[in-house]
Amino acid sequence: MAVGPARPARSAHPTGSRRPARRSVLAAAAVAAPLGLVATAGAPVARATGPTGRSTTFDLHCEVLDSGEQVTTLVIDATRRGRLLAGDALPSTFSVSVRGTNPVSGAVVVDTERTVTAVTVDRAGTVTITLEHGYGVEGASTLDYLADEGRNVQLDLEYTVLQHSPLPANGKGAGSAWLGELTQGDLVSPEVDAFTSHVTDSGMNYRLFSPATRGRSRALPLVIWLHGGGEGGIGEGGAVRYDNEVHLRANRGALGPATAEAQEILGGAHVVAPQCTSAWMLDGPAFAPLVSEVIAEVQRTRRVDPDRIHVMGCSNGGYMTLKMVVENGGEFASAVPICGVVDTFYGSTDPLVSDAELAAIRTPTWLIAAADDTTVDPQANTVHAHELIEDSLLSLYDDVTYDGVSYPGHWSWIYAARNDPRAEGESLWGWMAAQHR
Repeated sequence: MAVGPARPARSAHPTGSRRPARRSVLAAAAVAAPLGLVATAGAPVARATGPTGRSTTFDLHCEVLDSGEQVTTLVIDATRRGRLLAGDALPSTFSVSVRGTNPVSGAVVVDTERTVTAVTVDRAGTVTITLEHGYGVEGASTLDYLADEGRNVQLDLEYTVLQHSPLPANGKGAGSAWLGELTQGDLVSPEVDAFTSHVTDSGMNYRLFSPATRGRSRALPLVIWLHGGGEGGIGEGGAVRYDNEVHLRANRGALGPATAEAQEILGGAHVVAPQCTSAWMLDGPAFAPLVSEVIAEVQRTRRVDPDRIHVMGCSNGGYMTLKMVVENGGEFASAVPICGVVDTFYGSTDPLVSDAELAAIRTPTWLIAAADDTTVDPQANTVHAHELIEDSLLSLYDDVTYDGVSYPGHWSWIYAARNDPRAEGESLWGWMAAQHR
């Protein structure tokens, strides 16, 4: 059933160390359904079943849902095809199929029809084909989860569109609006595309969102998002694949603080999302200086308020959030670790973040998890950390159910990305906005 916001609690007195009931590789990517990156070179061409002419291009338009990025609409630029009649057309006017190949394994992971739910034409002659989408919809996702590597991969994606009946047209020739050859164009994902792509001198990828500066003369807050294990590189040092893409597409963690709602609450904020070459938990102390280098580079190129730098992350990144606070005491205005690990993991004999390190944290901290998380034991990790971090807040949800959809218990980052947690009447983003170093 739908669950309301978990009630945050203030930190209790420290307790002894606990061990997780389950040890498994963290894959904080949001999807197990296939599909991926559009290959614009050699893109498929579909011929209409009626009269044909010159080719017409369609773009794949995406949205990052709570379960990850999906192709939700195909947009056909038919503005030069004549005077199309604006309005709705029958969904049966077009059929759509998709084939997705994993560029790492070479396997074709999906080859299926997509369900067309609507077709609309605007006054300029742009045709929009809306496709069925949502959690669990076959063929909708732009990502494939590579289980052997524990990583999400953005795949080579080929769409084929067939036109089966003419679109309504104005004036002479009405009923004869065939679009000819339909050729795949670009993959468009507005929220992802708003983040520019960068690489530090040390070779760490990161994506950066900066709000419009018009009318802003003051320095702005900086939010650092640290992704989960499923979004790191593949191979030694990311040698097999290190794309600076999947950590924005697999879930809404980095996108949440960049939304208009968050920007309004935060008063405008830069958002940076570094990409690990592997997994943060493999060597947090070694990765911490590389993340700090990302922060320093953003500070050199953007106006950043050094007293309002916030760090947050999920799963592997939840661990790294706490590790950044431990390694850089006093540098952050707030920390938001989500379903993170502090206990033993990956075969370690010692806790990844010790009790002494947790007890020494003075950075304002809000921890988030779900009680039914079977990937990271919430009691041994999130709750245990909350009990040790002085004055910390805790949102422990019963499960992960948002907007009527139930997700795996590990995906509690969905709540943070939607600003769902509340404490004493204040939202997560409102609380972050109030914190200063």
